[in-house]
Amino acid sequence: MIDYVRGRVVHLDTEFVVVDVRDIGYQVFTPNPYAFAKSDEAVTVYTHHHVREDATLLFGFATREEQAMFRKLLEVSGIGPRVALGILAGGKPETIAAAIQQENLTFLTKLPGIGKKTAQRMVLDLKDKLDAIPGGFSFAAAGIVLDDGADNGSLFGGNANWKEAREALTTLGYTAAELDRAWQGMKDAAPEDESVDALMKRALQQLFKG
Repeated sequence: MIDYVRGRVVHLDTEFVVVDVRDIGYQVFTPNPYAFAKSDEAVTVYTHHHVREDATLLFGFATREEQAMFRKLLEVSGIGPRVALGILAGGKPETIAAAIQQENLTFLTKLPGIGKKTAQRMVLDLKDKLDAIPGGFSFAAAGIVLDDGADNGSLFGGNANWKEAREALTTLGYTAAELDRAWQGMKDAAPEDESVDALMKRALQQLFKG
């Protein structure tokens, strides 16, 4: 089992990064490749080594929390590595865990690749298992409360155009966590019918504030 790789990120793609470890390039599929900037600095990518009959694949994450949540998601019937990767591209581990613990199917079905039946299985299979996730954080202590209305935490909020703006900003290299924080800081001031371009500009202002 390959638990992590440490080296220079020498290539970014829309689905993966290539990490040079002592002149060997490891292709690692990750929720947000742009979270790993190309540089001469060595980075640590926490991995899940997935072996199947026709391929050996590495899935990688910026944090232990993402790695642990990915492995928990694989325990759910009907969720494979690609779907689990998409879920983590759509929300932070603690927010996903909060939705599972609160049985918030509205939130879960907005995650990529998740329908109502799969969301129900996520709740059934994982609700009582998430406290055992390592990583030094407590989902119960995080204080995350998700309602069943349109505004569902770290995904798209009540603004229909934010989803498109968020996806565009992701391609510019901003991480899901950065965009979640930006949305929390701007959502109350953003009109529901604000355009995608205007939302992007508003989000960039939040991001530049740090």
